[in-house]
Amino acid sequence: MSVIGVNGLAPARRSRVSGLFAAPVGRATAPFYLLFGAVFVLTATGLVMVLSVSSVTSLYAGQSTFFTFQRQLVWAVVGLLALITMMRFDYHRLKKFAVPMVGVALLLLVAVLVPGIGTSANGATRWIYIGPISFQPSEFAKLAMVVFAAAWLADKVGSERSARVTIHPVLVVCTAMCVLILLQRSLATPLLIAGIAFAALYIAGAPLIPLTLWSLVSGVAAVTGAWVTGYRRERIQTLFDPWSDPLDAGWQTIQARVGMSSGGLFGLGLGESRIKWGFLPEAQTDFIFAVLAEEMGWLGAMFVVLLFAGFIYCGIWVAINSRDRFGQVLATGITVWIGTQAWLNIAAVLGWLPVTGVPLPFLSVGGSALITSMAASGILLNVARQIGAAAPKSAESRRPEIAKRPARVN
Repeated sequence: MSVIGVNGLAPARRSRVSGLFAAPVGRATAPFYLLFGAVFVLTATGLVMVLSVSSVTSLYAGQSTFFTFQRQLVWAVVGLLALITMMRFDYHRLKKFAVPMVGVALLLLVAVLVPGIGTSANGATRWIYIGPISFQPSEFAKLAMVVFAAAWLADKVGSERSARVTIHPVLVVCTAMCVLILLQRSLATPLLIAGIAFAALYIAGAPLIPLTLWSLVSGVAAVTGAWVTGYRRERIQTLFDPWSDPLDAGWQTIQARVGMSSGGLFGLGLGESRIKWGFLPEAQTDFIFAVLAEEMGWLGAMFVVLLFAGFIYCGIWVAINSRDRFGQVLATGITVWIGTQAWLNIAAVLGWLPVTGVPLPFLSVGGSALITSMAASGILLNVARQIGAAAPKSAESRRPEIAKRPARVN
């Protein structure tokens, strides 16, 4: 029995899974496969590099050389399950979870600041431990910000409502998250969350003047906050000349450059890195890209960069071709999140930006970051999966849609 599609055109196949997972399924497109392939290969590459780097750090800690790798493998499996689940979960149903997700995220961000609940490491308080398992609430906050912004703006921006009930709630939630994360001594994550909010507001059609003013104020506040904090100021000062403080603020940048330069074009070979032997702090988290470039060479490093570029391209394609504004804002927010975070990490490793402390998506050690990134990728794949189920549009009907932004708030 055939099913009539939207407007009586192009019948859309329906998933056989019922209930919450009954998402319209269209013909899979090349960007869908490219996006799935990029996430899978990046995650697999991350597991290989984690095994290479963590075998040394685990040995130093008196553990099995496979200890960290086994934990990361478990997180990768959980992340893959999250990706598949969100890929089959109709993304439209996420709207009703938007406010609860924000509430949970804010509660967790407050809880991590409570003595006895939050755990500190390297001068920052960002983790909550439940038995042997730890997680970072700030990673979940990114996902909550994306879903909330998309759900809130999907039906309100462009209507006759005032900015007070459309744009301001997104800015209030964004500001609350950023302030709570700043209290955890993290600057890069608030910038990421602010970037997600800005992209969501812009793509939804919010007025540019308030957005520009908000961005300028946020930028000035971020720069001021970085400059008045001692260790952040040192990172900025050593950005262009790490040799001015080679044993402290410039140490990681120098060692990363040494490692990448020794790798050459083809690399030293898997497992042959030298900087991972105690020379490069946080080699398996913030600086895993430097070890990758040393072992796999610049060809391997460029391959990873191209995979992220492919992810960004597919995310933009999905946003442009999305069936509705909710999917459009979701795809935009997730693409900005993953793409910007990857750029911040790689740029810091190369010495183009101060050390930010953000992990490289899909590659760095960390269960919270890996699971949330893969869950977000599943949502993006879900949006892409439903594009083929929409009624086809003629070139004439699509051109105005792409050429001009959605209606703005009065």
